[in-house]
Amino acid sequence: MHTWPVQDAKARFSEFLDACLSEGPQMVTRRGTETAVLVPVQEWLRLQAAARPTLKQLLLSDQARAEMLVAPRGRARRRPVAALR
Repeated sequence: MHTWPVQDAKARFSEFLDACLSEGPQMVTRRGTETAVLVPVQEWLRLQAAARPTLKQLLLSDQARAEMLVAPRGRARRRPVAALR
């Protein structure tokens, strides 16, 4: 992966974009710190699909789901009857 200082990426954006499309992801640095990556759209779509499980995957997963959906019972505080009137 080629690294571009932000100034070079801005000044030579067309070349930066062409490098991304031909060579793959390109790293952008600001003051020597890695800050962003330019990736081709197909790679981005693949990463998004891999990061988000489908509904089928969620329903078939081994992880317990009921504890996340239902609040614990018996811990709710009720308002006094006088406050309701």
